[in-house]
Amino acid sequence: MVALDGEPKAASGGGSNSNRGAMAEPITLSSGHRMPIVGLGVWRMETQSIRDLILSALTIGYRHLDCAADYQNEAEVGEALAEAFRTGLVKREEVFITTKLWNSDHGHVLEACKDSLKKLQLDYLDLYLVHFPVATRHTGVGTTASALGDDGVLDIDITISLETTWHAMEELVNLGLVRSIGISNYDIFLTRDCLAYSKIKPSVNQIETHPYFQRDSLVKFCQKHGICVTAHTPIGGAAANAEWFGTISCLDDPVIKTLAEKYNKTAAQLILRWGIQRNTVVIPKTSKVERLHENFKLFDFAISDEDMEEIKGIDRKYRTNQPAKFWGIDLYA
Repeated sequence: MVALDGEPKAASGGGSNSNRGAMAEPITLSSGHRMPIVGLGVWRMETQSIRDLILSALTIGYRHLDCAADYQNEAEVGEALAEAFRTGLVKREEVFITTKLWNSDHGHVLEACKDSLKKLQLDYLDLYLVHFPVATRHTGVGTTASALGDDGVLDIDITISLETTWHAMEELVNLGLVRSIGISNYDIFLTRDCLAYSKIKPSVNQIETHPYFQRDSLVKFCQKHGICVTAHTPIGGAAANAEWFGTISCLDDPVIKTLAEKYNKTAAQLILRWGIQRNTVVIPKTSKVERLHENFKLFDFAISDEDMEEIKGIDRKYRTNQPAKFWGIDLYA
């Protein structure tokens, strides 16, 4: 089962860290490996700023990076990691690195994983996820532009099952290329199926979840069956999703603002702490060093049970990440 290993206390690792006393022990995954409960997402991170942001994050104390082939910046992340390892800022074994299999590579799992490893300059991945539960027309390993048909709709490959993809993921573990494997954007039905056909159970399901999209049934189902839930878009997407999808964030919700003032924290810190108290891993994305500090200072306060219940009451079942904008089809329909 997924276990949160104790109360917040200092974590080990190289490099100086002014916040090191404000860290929690990692979550132990069903694979037996440990994943830090706060990570840095690199989605939409500008390539020219990645080096400085990642080195700053590692200096602050982040030990978990969430990447994906689709983010098209694995090579830049790899350069930053190589520098961090070379200079002794951190050791490889101290950093938990996730990346993801893209839709068009479901029939080429081994090649796609090796491509990501090469770009990231790593010998192994800590976690490899199936990014979306859909196989699309193969466009070449490392090519992640959405494959659309002549009708402008995502060209879905109906010859590759998710079970076939999963067994190829399992082989990566057997080959020593990956330590843990997991899923992303899977609902209860698909997660249940994966549990049924898997030889190696998924360690993680990475999903969008935040106070406006709480998904308690899915979160509890995963946790009941030993699957750690990682919250992508943990503060509701903020400016990034507003720009791309026209959605709103829970950052400006009156309840969130009032409670943030009560705890003398920012709205983002309150929301991230709420996620942690649900035993979910949070991977906020930012392109600002000051926000790196802010998003990491989450362990010097706790939200009361009464206030957790109040936050529960603002759920809108509101998804902010809407790939249908690019795919011409709503896969969540």
